[in-house]
Amino acid sequence: MAESLQIAKGGKEEKYALLYSQVQSLVEVENDTIANMANIASMLHYTFNFWWTGFYRVCGDELVLAPFQGPLACSRIKYGRGVCGTAWKERCTQVVPDVELFPGHIACSSESKSEIVVPLFDADGNVTAVLDIDSEKYATFDECDSAWLQKIVSLIR
Repeated sequence: MAESLQIAKGGKEEKYALLYSQVQSLVEVENDTIANMANIASMLHYTFNFWWTGFYRVCGDELVLAPFQGPLACSRIKYGRGVCGTAWKERCTQVVPDVELFPGHIACSSESKSEIVVPLFDADGNVTAVLDIDSEKYATFDECDSAWLQKIVSLIR
């Protein structure tokens, strides 16, 4: 117990390591994707106190809002638009230190200052969803976040 408290109070790397093992345990017993997205969004949001944490699912030619934590969000995002649509189109994680400098940024909230978006892939390599996390602070996300979030979303089936 003391070790768990110590890790939870530790640095970002330690928090992600603990969270990853918790997500592994979660998805081992739950096979519903939406249920797992809901719990993972909550776990990330409350572990790191992010401004907005959630998922968008690929539905045809747009992303549709899925489970999230935080204030009101955009419901639909077109392919290639904004940070989320770009992550989908380019099939890679987008780390944005200042959203105002991102070409075509979609401002769902003026409180958002930085963002990271991680695509989720199915067994055939198709993007099925994206994990979107916003911060009310500039330059919140880095390679540590990118690496760990990619590992975490790879657990979602």
